[in-house]
Amino acid sequence: MDSRDRAPSRTLHRLFVAFFLLIVVGNTSVAGGERDAKPNVVLIICDDLNDYLTGVPGDVGHPQVQTPNADRFAATAVAFRRAYSNNPVCAPSRASLLTGIYPHTSGNLFWDKWFDNPVLANSRTLMEHFRANGYRVEGAGKLMHHHRRSDWDAFPLAADYGPTPHDGQRRTVHPTVPSPYRTVGPIDGSYGPLVNLSLSNPGWHWAYGGWGNGKVMRYQNDADRDPTPDERVATWAATRLGELADAKTERPFFLAIGFIRPHTPLHAPQKYFDLYPLDQVKLPVRKSGDSSDTFMNKVFKSSVKGLRYYRLLRESYDAPDAGLKRFTQADLACVSAVDDCIGQVLRAIDSSRLRDNTVVVLTSDHGWCMGQKDFLFKNAPWEEATRIPFIVRAPGISMSGGVVEQPISLIDLYPTLIDLCDLRGSTVKSESGAPLDGVSMKPLLVDPASQLWDGPEAALSMIHAEEDSITPMSIEDYYDPTKQHWSLRTRRWRYIRYNNAAEELYDHDEDPHEWTNLVDDPNMKSELLRMRAMLAERTGTR
Repeated sequence: MDSRDRAPSRTLHRLFVAFFLLIVVGNTSVAGGERDAKPNVVLIICDDLNDYLTGVPGDVGHPQVQTPNADRFAATAVAFRRAYSNNPVCAPSRASLLTGIYPHTSGNLFWDKWFDNPVLANSRTLMEHFRANGYRVEGAGKLMHHHRRSDWDAFPLAADYGPTPHDGQRRTVHPTVPSPYRTVGPIDGSYGPLVNLSLSNPGWHWAYGGWGNGKVMRYQNDADRDPTPDERVATWAATRLGELADAKTERPFFLAIGFIRPHTPLHAPQKYFDLYPLDQVKLPVRKSGDSSDTFMNKVFKSSVKGLRYYRLLRESYDAPDAGLKRFTQADLACVSAVDDCIGQVLRAIDSSRLRDNTVVVLTSDHGWCMGQKDFLFKNAPWEEATRIPFIVRAPGISMSGGVVEQPISLIDLYPTLIDLCDLRGSTVKSESGAPLDGVSMKPLLVDPASQLWDGPEAALSMIHAEEDSITPMSIEDYYDPTKQHWSLRTRRWRYIRYNNAAEELYDHDEDPHEWTNLVDDPNMKSELLRMRAMLAERTGTR
């Protein structure tokens, strides 16, 4: 072949090689860009969801609870067996977890608006920090108890505690709830399935709304009705996730979803109540006289909600446990209802390209006591009120089906997301703010049995000594962390110290239901002293 004939061939070959390398390098660059891209985050928070849902196989939740969506999610993620709320009541718990600052650090101890607190106002919320790192930040439902719209790029659906019965004039209580429990009112005092209220109560209807009256929620039957507020939020979230998955922009997002249930009122479609036939409902494991060696009734008046609610519920039925059985059925129904909403969100993630680059967290703000120690409410220092589900999936990092035994708390969420998403910059806005109090749990996601976690041995919870305190509180005492009630939970022990110096100590290895207070057992003296010292170091309480 003439050299003149080979020249074009060599030229074409070079062009082909150059084109091939361009494709390879380009694809490698894209792949590297995808690997280096910051992950998206979906945060799902339920309200008042105790350990009936744990995500831990064989755990001690309610034996009948049906939460298939959360269970499937946990099998792909890491579940924390001992996860706890730092303040088991809505407002301070959410303010703490979304600012990463303990209530006693900030002084935001109870129902005050968090954004009026000087420390929290001068510290970045989790949403602000994500936005400062280039994320699009969106949310819906109940996240902060006191909502501040400016923290979000989009927030289309506010918190809605409905549906609630409405008699045509005002919100009221489900017609099946008897007195005296119905005197508690339309939020905490109402439970029962969605039914066509107007059939037996002309003029009655179901209503949407926050704490106000709200607009009509149309309900004929389960097949012909408007969606519940949680269903609205789930549908919005699933739709929005589909849009984000299809979007051309590479800007990462932080999407927070706040479901109300199983917060009271305990209303859900009838199909969820049908999962738990009343005559088959198992009551929470309790012990007669269990409150005798505890001290809540020594520091709070009998009018405090948890003691009063339990007393009124028992008085409302002829059989001693009939009311608690109905309340338990309603709570289980609401847990299964919110599990379906959770499932709708998870399916939107897992059926799209978001699956491999989206951190998903499922948790709650605190638990709820279901009659244990004669208490029916949150805001208590024991396991049922402080323990929460906490499940995290971080693609490429977390161990599928892993279970963490180390106690952690909600305060650790913020630094964990910073670590997982490589967020930069200070979370403190000015010298009046405070740094984060928690510790990243990333080592526990990589290896649930890791001994490398730098966090504390015990999870810390605070119960505010509110206006129902037996000892009158001055305004100074109201905001004084040393005048509150405290609870510490290690792997084995729970230690409680009240502001009158009364104490409780429980050995969870031998007593998982916290039935026997060991504080006066001489064999427990060294452990009691150790726990006292630990609490004093953490809180300044003596």
